[in-house]
Amino acid sequence: MQKAGLTHPENAATIPALLLVDLLQVDAEEKQIAQRVVVVQLVVTLVVTGIAYSLKSSPQLAIALLAGGAVSVFNGAQLAWRMSRSARQLSQEAHHQLRLMYFYAIERFLVVVMLLGLCMVVLKLMPLAVLGGFVIGQAALIVARLFLSRITT
Repeated sequence: MQKAGLTHPENAATIPALLLVDLLQVDAEEKQIAQRVVVVQLVVTLVVTGIAYSLKSSPQLAIALLAGGAVSVFNGAQLAWRMSRSARQLSQEAHHQLRLMYFYAIERFLVVVMLLGLCMVVLKLMPLAVLGGFVIGQAALIVARLFLSRITT
């Protein structure tokens, strides 16, 4: 004898399937938004670099801006990759998800510091221009993320 519940036994099997379809649809939309954000970052970096080169006519400034923007684009791509990867791992344990979130944030921070240091110390690019390119790329990430999220909702 079955225990009476809120859901009829013949309908119980369809509920997880419907939830999985919704999760896959959200994951696909999120992945698409993340890819578009990285493309917007890249375009903004290239446009700003082109404008700076045409105004200042200094290849060193343009290269430094491009390098800082490239670090930002790489950071955005790494964020998109980690978001996509964590969305595929449907873990129900909140502590595990929180640990992964902290690990990914620390990983991205260290990669950004290492790449900016490489640009400034090893390649000897102009530090303010490198940081300026990075900030412009990060601003593009934030604005594009907000704008693209509002369009899809």
